[in-house]
Amino acid sequence: MTSEHDVIRKWAQRRRAEPATVPGTGHDGRPGLLRFDFPGYGGAGLTHISWDRWFETFDERELRFVYQERREDGGDSNFFRLDRP
Repeated sequence: MTSEHDVIRKWAQRRRAEPATVPGTGHDGRPGLLRFDFPGYGGAGLTHISWDRWFETFDERELRFVYQERREDGGDSNFFRLDRP
């Protein structure tokens, strides 16, 4: 688990994931649910946002990034969730 921006960004970039939000979940011009769009995993319904905007929202909500580096078979894992402590 981390809140370090560099760790989160590097984890996502190693998986070619783009910062995104779920359309229709935001309010007052602010992003709603934060997600990552992983290539090949059906993210067509997501709206890409900038890293700055993603992290601004992440910090405002005081979230923590819970993630897995590797699957049992040794491949990269895309598993993550955003929690509040």
